Amino acid sequence: MRCVIARYPFDLTKSGVVAAMEGITPEPVTGESVTIGRRRYPVKQVGQVVTRQDRRDFTSGEVVRAMTRLGFTCHAHPEHPEHPGHPEVAPMGAPTPLQAAAALLGGVASPEG
Repeated sequence: MRCVIARYPFDLTKSGVVAAMEGITPEPVTGESVTIGRRRYPVKQVGQVVTRQDRRDFTSGEVVRAMTRLGFTCHAHPEHPEHPGHPEVAPMGAPTPLQAAAALLGGVASPEG
């Protein structure tokens, strides 16, 4: 299938994309992603591997359109709303670390200290 990514035409096939991503370790997903085989890759990582272009040269939307047309499943957001390493992000309904600390201290904790 012919598609245009970063103003350059590419002839992509589903099997070609699968072969290109084989052996590539997925980076952490923080935005749009695509499932290739049993793995979920950030679309920018897939675009970089498949086109051999710098990630700044194309948009995630261009890659999502191409991958969708090839029959891959694309995802708009990360699988889990909480991000490891980012304690300020809490699941819906759960207290933030600041709220939990305030409850333990019996007062209101402020960001200033």
